[in-house]
Amino acid sequence: MSKVFTALGDEHRQRILLLFEPGDRFNVGQIAEVSTLTRSTVSHHLKVLREAGVLKSEKIGKEVWYWIDRQWLIGVFGNVIDYIKEST
Repeated sequence: MSKVFTALGDEHRQRILLLFEPGDRFNVGQIAEVSTLTRSTVSHHLKVLREAGVLKSEKIGKEVWYWIDRQWLIGVFGNVIDYIKEST
């Protein structure tokens, strides 16, 4: 859970996540095109998000495609909400 909050705590990673609509999949180049970040910086942020479980990825040909793992995030935040409810 701490990896998720660390990953989401960065402003650039938040902006990257806001690009995704339900069902969207993007590769590094597509994200870099609409960002002020370099391709290598975008790759770094995507790696952090993927390692935290926020994004899933799949390599198709030479490109890696990313999408938000919404179900996993719902579970993580659901656990946080449950903890908060139990603490009150």
